[in-house]
Amino acid sequence: MRADLLTGTVTFLFTDVVGSTRLLQELGPEDYATELAEHRRLLRQAFAAGSGVEVDTQGDAFFVAFPTAQGAVAAAHAGLDALAAGPIRVRIGLHTGTPVVSGEGYVGVDVHRAARVAALGHGDQIVASSATVALLDRVSTVDLGLHRLKDFEGAIRLYQIGDGDFPPLRTPGSVELPTPATGFLGRERELYEAVSVVYGKDPRILTVIGPGGTGKTRFAIELARLLADDAQGGTVFVALAPLRDPELVLPAVAERLGAASSDAAAVASRIGERRTRVVIDNAEHLLPDVARPLAELAAISPALRLLVTSREALRVQGEHELDLPPLNESEAVALFVERAQAVRPGVAGSAVVSELCRRLDRLPLALELAAARTKLLAPEALLERLEDRLDLLRGARDAEERHATLRATIAWSYDLLEEDERRLLARLAVFRGGCTLDSAENVCDAQLDTLSSLLDKSLVRRWTERVGDERFWLLETIREFASERLEESDEANEIRIRHAKRMLAIARSAHLSEDDMESDVASGLAERDDFRAALDWAEENDPQLGLEIAVALQNVWNASGPEEGMRRLGRLLDLAEPVPPELRAKTLRVYGGTADLTGEYDRAERLWEESLRLYGSLGDERGIAAVEHMLAVAAWRREDWRRVRELTEHSLELAHGRFTFVETTGYWLLGQLALAEGDVDRATELTQRSADRAQDAGWSWWRSGQLHELLMLALRRGDLEEAKREGRAALHLEREQENRLWALYTIAGLAQLALARGDLEHAGVLWGACETEAERLPGWVDERARRAGSLLGEIRPEFVAAFGRGRELDLWDAAATALGEDGQTVP
Repeated sequence: MRADLLTGTVTFLFTDVVGSTRLLQELGPEDYATELAEHRRLLRQAFAAGSGVEVDTQGDAFFVAFPTAQGAVAAAHAGLDALAAGPIRVRIGLHTGTPVVSGEGYVGVDVHRAARVAALGHGDQIVASSATVALLDRVSTVDLGLHRLKDFEGAIRLYQIGDGDFPPLRTPGSVELPTPATGFLGRERELYEAVSVVYGKDPRILTVIGPGGTGKTRFAIELARLLADDAQGGTVFVALAPLRDPELVLPAVAERLGAASSDAAAVASRIGERRTRVVIDNAEHLLPDVARPLAELAAISPALRLLVTSREALRVQGEHELDLPPLNESEAVALFVERAQAVRPGVAGSAVVSELCRRLDRLPLALELAAARTKLLAPEALLERLEDRLDLLRGARDAEERHATLRATIAWSYDLLEEDERRLLARLAVFRGGCTLDSAENVCDAQLDTLSSLLDKSLVRRWTERVGDERFWLLETIREFASERLEESDEANEIRIRHAKRMLAIARSAHLSEDDMESDVASGLAERDDFRAALDWAEENDPQLGLEIAVALQNVWNASGPEEGMRRLGRLLDLAEPVPPELRAKTLRVYGGTADLTGEYDRAERLWEESLRLYGSLGDERGIAAVEHMLAVAAWRREDWRRVRELTEHSLELAHGRFTFVETTGYWLLGQLALAEGDVDRATELTQRSADRAQDAGWSWWRSGQLHELLMLALRRGDLEEAKREGRAALHLEREQENRLWALYTIAGLAQLALARGDLEHAGVLWGACETEAERLPGWVDERARRAGSLLGEIRPEFVAAFGRGRELDLWDAAATALGEDGQTVP
């Protein structure tokens, strides 16, 4: 434990250089490095004079602790004054708390909160939390209002220290990029060139090209991180390697960006005017089909920037190509030595290592594979053995010399494996999206020692998405090679059957086709690439098994891909004829659900009617209840109230005591029927019953929707206190679930409540925020929200002014206002 670290109440100060990437491009690497060093010297001097303790320095950022808030503010001003004459500008964030001191430094939420506060500011601006401002004496501050911090729930009040006219605080643009297990080395020249292209030409599409193993993915991730400050709409990563259908690319991008639907217009609307960067990784196997939708998406989204990696260019308008060469000699040696020292500490740069790197064409993946072998062979022995293999295989399989070298390196690494290691590597290639240890054992008969050995040799990678969820995967170049070995073996078909059956078991164990239990859809999405692999194989080899998998994925299709589900189910149903009646009934039920979600309502009803006939012939009352409920919802949409009552009452009779989903949602339907008949009290009673059943079942997602309905019903009855209770309860749940769509409806309802109370200011703020959010979700704002808009049409100056302020709020900031968390009294 560091003895100099402060304890008790501590004020943390974080700094960050503003526009560092652009400044690097303007000054050039050498001058920028000089200015950066001077910036560090001046800030250290200012912070030390204020009794600051430097906790950490990473790149161009400082993390300093101060014993008092007053001293931290004085040091921050001194630091900015010292930098005034130079080209570098920094943003500074302050937050006060009582962190825990551990052997590795400070730990606790206060550290992360301070860093997030700093990230919101602008150059020469000091931003502080209310916890810090409360401890200041005679310091000028400006109230900046409530702001959400990345990775934190709710909003906190922030202040600007001192005078100055700055733009609104920077809404955090999330950076959702993979975190590689090893550090990024070299490529300074290429990064500089790429940054120059981005700032000089600002291409809509920047494509990093080069053969497999050149390090395109690692380079793109590092470049995206460098450019993240300019992407206030966020930076996300979309891996295409697991996909085989170009039609899935746009839905994958839409999902990562949180668009309401998977069409290009919805993605563009979601992005709006906020610069957003999407890394599209490994596009080559989907060319040329993927080029057109990506180009069209870039064309209709002026704020979108695509960073693509591919072995060849897209060849579309708006594209700039960046050919990534091998590492230079010093970078290649540094990479090899660092990776080798992890398994053989004595390895150092030498003429032999330089020659070894040259023989490997200085390709990053080839270097990493060779470095992993130094655990067994010294560089001299490695070079001797490698030369023969490269000379033998160079150019044998691929006209591109660098690609041939890489294949030879992988082949050489493969040949050096023990037989059980070779077999496991080939079997693991069946997984497109990586796998858990359980799946590796189940499908591939993986032994821990063998898997560990492949990890040591850098042929298998490992990552952890969340605690307890460790996954193993192969780089795509290695997976291609291993897949060839699998197909050459006599066990390829057996392994693929095992894989498909494993995917079916995973879908069933996560209850992905169950309406009556809490489904683990997150688990299903994690395995989605391998569900697709199993379905692709099944279409050609076992359509009936494919149907079972597709049916088991009902809730995955519902959550993130009804169009894909509809295509899959339709093809498999045609291919699998004849289909056993029970499986056919289930398939038609799920098939109809996907059609309904894609807006093909007539088709959905035809499929459900056929499913109902089959369930009837089988005497399956649970199936009958499920499909009758779906048909009742379809009738409700058409306002066929007689059929709604008939189907719902019969499905409730069959479901009573044994099918919670149909019971819970059936009461909601009867409530809608009562509302259509003008019986608001009866509608309230039935909707409350649905909400109570959802609470008993632990379905907070359904309960929040019913609480919203109760809010609207209370408004109809004029019971404003109940409307307030139900609306706030709904909004709390929707915020916990990050359900923006339902939160939009509830905030619109609370805007009506404010209007009914005569509070035009709150009504205007809330409705302004709803209008902004609705513009990002074209086609998804239903009649309830539009009706709310008409009720707010009473134009008054207070409303208009507040409406303008609300237009600037993020939806979750508006939620904080609606819940009274902004410090203002809500009637």
